[in-house]
Amino acid sequence: MGCPNAGKSSLFNRLTGLSATTGNYPGVTVTRSRGKARIDGADVTITDLPGTYSLSAASPDEQVVLDHIQGRLPGEGEFGSSLVVMDATTLERSMILFAHVFELGRPTAVVLTMVDELRAGGGDIDSARLSQALGVPVAEVVAHKGRGVDEVRELLGRAGDWPTAVVPPPTADRGETREWIDSVLATSGYRANRPNATTRGIDRILLHPVWGVAVFFLVMFLFFQTIFTVAAPAQGWIETLFAALGEWAGERIEQPLVADFVSTALIGGVGGVLVFLPQIALLYVLISILESVGYMSRAAFLMDRVMAHSGLDGRAFVAMLSSMACAVPGIMATRTMASSRDRIATILSAPLMTCSARLPVYVLLIAMLVPDDARFGPFGWQGTILFLMYVLGGLAALTVARVLKATILRRGSLPFYLEMPPYRIPTPRQIARAVWAPVWMFTRKVGTIILAATIALWALMSFPANTAATEGMDEPEASAYVLEHSIAGQIGHVIEPVFAPQGFDWRIDVGLLGSFAAREVFVSTMGQVVAADNADEPADALSAMTYTHGPNEGEKVFSAPTIAALLVFFAFAMQCVSTLATMRRETNSWKWPAVATADMFVLAWVGSWLAAVIVRLVTGG
Repeated sequence: MGCPNAGKSSLFNRLTGLSATTGNYPGVTVTRSRGKARIDGADVTITDLPGTYSLSAASPDEQVVLDHIQGRLPGEGEFGSSLVVMDATTLERSMILFAHVFELGRPTAVVLTMVDELRAGGGDIDSARLSQALGVPVAEVVAHKGRGVDEVRELLGRAGDWPTAVVPPPTADRGETREWIDSVLATSGYRANRPNATTRGIDRILLHPVWGVAVFFLVMFLFFQTIFTVAAPAQGWIETLFAALGEWAGERIEQPLVADFVSTALIGGVGGVLVFLPQIALLYVLISILESVGYMSRAAFLMDRVMAHSGLDGRAFVAMLSSMACAVPGIMATRTMASSRDRIATILSAPLMTCSARLPVYVLLIAMLVPDDARFGPFGWQGTILFLMYVLGGLAALTVARVLKATILRRGSLPFYLEMPPYRIPTPRQIARAVWAPVWMFTRKVGTIILAATIALWALMSFPANTAATEGMDEPEASAYVLEHSIAGQIGHVIEPVFAPQGFDWRIDVGLLGSFAAREVFVSTMGQVVAADNADEPADALSAMTYTHGPNEGEKVFSAPTIAALLVFFAFAMQCVSTLATMRRETNSWKWPAVATADMFVLAWVGSWLAAVIVRLVTGG
């Protein structure tokens, strides 16, 4: 255990390697990692607890740490020993946690991290004298470089012999901590590193209320420009590969229905979503770099001023920033917030942040709206519109939070403290670990939820197949007839009036219906729609799709107003079963997920209608 950002996870990963598993404590959605380290021929089970500054729990996250230590969590057995990880550059901060842990009377040892940074900055510490002052073994480690890990393994080998407290150390509860900390630091020869002139100079810009905000928006703007430009070649390769696989399967499977299932539902459906894997991977690479360098904490501090206008603070920004990857970990990140009202306001707002599940839909729609060579100066309009979609999601989240905090969740906030980590150059290993887990989760989602939804939609779009009615038709005409008269087609026609003001036809409505299982399903559904037309180039076929009936019959479906309406609908609508389930677990009620779903649908419908109206007025469409 240790304070946040003390280096626990890096050490844990080095000790356990690929044997580590991540999950939630039974009954609560607070994540802990557990793994085994092979020590002297025996397996030692290690649990990496959430970061905490003390055992005086002020948040649900810290409460779980305390409950785990005291053996009050169901399914969690008694632990044997405590390994306290302490950041040498901020040693004073860790001393209170150590005092609380050692007071429990369990065998305890200390691992000192960031010692290289301490000494590089002109500071120093004598680990042997620190061990003497604390009365427990102390090992130095630079986990991300692997230095000192063997010494920690050797220390773990004799965990049962670690000392226990004979006399409880002074704690804040008895008003003596300060003097005890000063004594320990003096005995160990501790000297804090000198203020880094470079860091202070950079922070003067990045934390400036004007220049800092400008830099933040510039970083985010370049962030999304990069996602579009760098990932495009890899996306093209994957698209070509799956198109070839689908064609190969269709030519070699003799039974038409089976051939259509394999090429359209399996290969086409999965490939239609996996084609966006390069953008997803690049998104997480860039987020990982910004986090590892130390910029995200600066951004949270900077945005605390902005968040104040919504009635929240920088802790909520951290949760919302996490939601840019996925709303599920973003919602779970609210457990570090002590105020229950702030937690609920953030939980209900976080799904409006643009998550990676929206990215495939945005990329598809923006590519149809704007040519890839459309530029202003050195920048592309596609990346700019993507950036604006993320801005739209952020503004919507802040607005909803403000309304909630001004009405049903009114009351003041608690003080906000935030540690500014030093700037660090991330290692490739760190980035790879940070990227692998979410990329694998996305791939697994494609192979489970999205695949199941795609197969179900294929069946709904293929049956009933009235062969008598299609006699004499050519293949594209027959496929289009089957699609329109299928179960999915009939459902699409039934709900078509709901979205007619936005310009959505029954085929788009079928895609929206599937997207409520997972947003990415919209992409695979649209792929199956054009596959029914035997289109060789899906993107071109979607752009050329026309209305089959009504006053706009023969006109293009994916006009600028319709695409704008779709972008706004996906920005605001609740289209994720996993997010709803996480909301239910975090709030312990179906009330808040139901409120979020209803409110976001109304917001999405009204917003998408307004978007269509405005674009029609601007373009004269």
